[in-house]
Amino acid sequence: MNVKYIILSVLLVSQTMMAQTDSCQIQFKVDGMKEGKVKIIGVFADQNYIADSTLITGNEGRFEIKRLHPLKPGYFYVILPDFTNFHMIIDKDQHFSMTTSTKDLIFNMHIKGSRDNELLYQSLTLQLRHEEIQDSCKKVLEQHPNNEGISKSIDSVYNNLNTEWKLHLSDLAKHDPNLFFTKYKLAGQNPDASAYKKAKNDEEKNQQLEQFRSAFWDNVDLNDARLLYTPVIVNKLKRFITELTPQHPDSIIRQADIIIKKSMVNKEMFQFISSWIVLKYQPTKTAVMGGESVFVHIINTYFTKELAYWYNEKDLADIRKKAWEMEASLLFKIGPDVISTDPNGNKKSIYELQSDYTIVFMYDTKCEHCQAETPLLREFYKKWKSKGVEVYAIAINAKDDEWKKFISDYQIHDWINVSDPTNRSIYAKYFVDITPELYVLNKDHKIIGKNLKVEQIPMVIEMDKTKKQ
Repeated sequence: MNVKYIILSVLLVSQTMMAQTDSCQIQFKVDGMKEGKVKIIGVFADQNYIADSTLITGNEGRFEIKRLHPLKPGYFYVILPDFTNFHMIIDKDQHFSMTTSTKDLIFNMHIKGSRDNELLYQSLTLQLRHEEIQDSCKKVLEQHPNNEGISKSIDSVYNNLNTEWKLHLSDLAKHDPNLFFTKYKLAGQNPDASAYKKAKNDEEKNQQLEQFRSAFWDNVDLNDARLLYTPVIVNKLKRFITELTPQHPDSIIRQADIIIKKSMVNKEMFQFISSWIVLKYQPTKTAVMGGESVFVHIINTYFTKELAYWYNEKDLADIRKKAWEMEASLLFKIGPDVISTDPNGNKKSIYELQSDYTIVFMYDTKCEHCQAETPLLREFYKKWKSKGVEVYAIAINAKDDEWKKFISDYQIHDWINVSDPTNRSIYAKYFVDITPELYVLNKDHKIIGKNLKVEQIPMVIEMDKTKKQ
């Protein structure tokens, strides 16, 4: 079964939260809005779903969401018949009203019965006002680029805006600390970056980045699964893993362990964060060379019978088997030996090769990508054979006559060519998810490159040579 399908299916099934016993009745009025369909769009991480719908039938712009069972608490968008929209926070108490006007949906919004949404629109109006002032300041600076007096005045304006925003957040934390909106808004804030902009050298810069990463999750209540039904968790996770972390397997694993362990205070949060990272670095999907190491580490460490409660026994066994099959051929591990049969019926071993670098090339004779890549590898080999490069080519799923015809047609007799129709000689040794699959081994048989195109091989070899100097 496809790994992404396994993970997504169990993730989507477990999105449901414990249903509230109260009903839902939310009344809306949008002055000036025409008749038509209204959609209530919910959020789960970076995915949207239709949570409900209703109609505006009169000329007063009135509509209502009325349900025997409540909506899942989270962040919602109300999509109006003219495709404009406004935002809404839903928590346990789902009996309130929202009134606004088409002239300005945000600034004209009035809330009754929902403190969460009162604070949401206080925050939105403040944010929009700040954005208008900032846009005006940028235009002034563009008109007077070298005016030091104007520049200082605008810096002062920016500082005042920043102070006002911090005071707004402080008031939220002080007066309404337990409200859903407060937790959502505070979770979205990042550490103050101003202290990290004056690094004198790379070492100090790395130290400051580490401090920034350490404080990145301070304001996030990872025990609150409602935050999964807003954009905040996935947005922070993306930044933490892909922007603030060097895209090297060891670095990714280190930061992934930090946030996954933090998330274990809540089952839903743990499930989402661990699954998101696994999907990000699954085979064939990741652009990071060696990213499969992240995939294998997380599955081996966290996707266990004790922790991965959302899996049934079969699906858990399938994904752990996938990780086991990949484990022997992870980047920077010693590549396993393969002993298989050449066209003359002789056994050939990777380990018997004495070359400085060995290209392990696995292909299917019927694969169009293999047919395109093979001539490129042949030309590379002609240029690099004298530099200590050998090719160990393994035909997969090929009948004997098809394999020998492929060797002849593509003129690759100079390679070490082997075939194993059963695939037993490579099973759980060199992982092949799609063909062609290309690994580079150095003289010590360490895997220094994988999932490569032919054009990338020289760079990998030169990097290895540089490390040895």
